[in-house]
Amino acid sequence: MALTIGLTLDCKDAKLLAGFWKTALGYVDEPPPAPFATREEWFASFGLPADDSVDDAAWLCDPDGLGPRLSLLKVPEPKTVKNRLHIDVRVPGHGTPEERWARIRAKSEQLVKAGGTTVEEFDGHHIVMADPEGNEFCVAAARPDS
Repeated sequence: MALTIGLTLDCKDAKLLAGFWKTALGYVDEPPPAPFATREEWFASFGLPADDSVDDAAWLCDPDGLGPRLSLLKVPEPKTVKNRLHIDVRVPGHGTPEERWARIRAKSEQLVKAGGTTVEEFDGHHIVMADPEGNEFCVAAARPDS
């Protein structure tokens, strides 16, 4: 049986990156686990130091339950090197190569407006981008049958 995965992204500003990644992936804020009514209530149950804040983290999920959960956690140290693992944002893969490339370009333009930057384009195939804190990811087409 295959296991499910979640991804955790260290960051300086969890709320900023949560907004960006919700735009990138179509994700929503993940509800708190039962029996808690709010994330603040859940967070308080851990008895953490007073200077720890639920605002230092964000939890996102695929509203259809298909993609992995994404946790964004504030850390004190800055990002210093290229990611060893990155996210691929996949647009629909059906249609002609030109149609797929147009969807890739449109998604990358949307993400630039949301605070991302274009790093490098591989014409007709994929675009390497960075989120507002410099975490690299790619925008590419999904397989045509997915």
